[in-house]
Amino acid sequence: MTLVLASASPARLATLRTAGFAPEVQVSSVDEPALLRDAGPDATPADQVLLLARAKARDVAATRQGALVIGCDSMLELDGEVHGKPTDAREAVARWHRMRGRSGVLHTGHWLVDTRGGATRGGVTRSRAARAGASRAGAQAGGVSSTTVHFADLSDAEVEAYVATGEPLAVAGAFTVDGLGGPFVTRIEGDHHGVVGLSLPLLRTLLAELGVAVTDLWAR
Repeated sequence: MTLVLASASPARLATLRTAGFAPEVQVSSVDEPALLRDAGPDATPADQVLLLARAKARDVAATRQGALVIGCDSMLELDGEVHGKPTDAREAVARWHRMRGRSGVLHTGHWLVDTRGGATRGGVTRSRAARAGASRAGAQAGGVSSTTVHFADLSDAEVEAYVATGEPLAVAGAFTVDGLGGPFVTRIEGDHHGVVGLSLPLLRTLLAELGVAVTDLWAR
């Protein structure tokens, strides 16, 4: 079976490879800002990341028959607001001034599409996929990993130095736990992999709902 990652994230690719997968990468062409505008003001952070993950997976699945396609998206929820990647260094600095010494919730949406038997059709939500229990063409399943992240109380100098590396500009929430930002995360409550960008336990669950054992996707 071929697993396709519908994301350009090096962290997600590294997570899958470390866990024994050998995914192919195909980046989606989804217009994320437009999708979020259409989602409306009542969409929760979990709704938003799942919406984007689903759109990415379906976009790539439409051109990849005979594969399992996984799409993901992450956002940080802080004070009731959601934050993706900062637009520039100034925004990253301002965000870290709000985050330091506090905690936020990192939401990562996952959407899995099975195109092994033919064209992708419609969609099956996570709970419906579980009830159907079938690995049929077009079957889909999705879910959200939400993890509370506690941040260290950084000094102004640490914030400036970290932002100057450019790393916060390339990641949702303006931080990493598996890179230069690791020393600035004091504790997490939930799945570490979800904070990196792809929850391996959730992926296992979604695969099972489509009738696929995670061990069948290990590279031999």
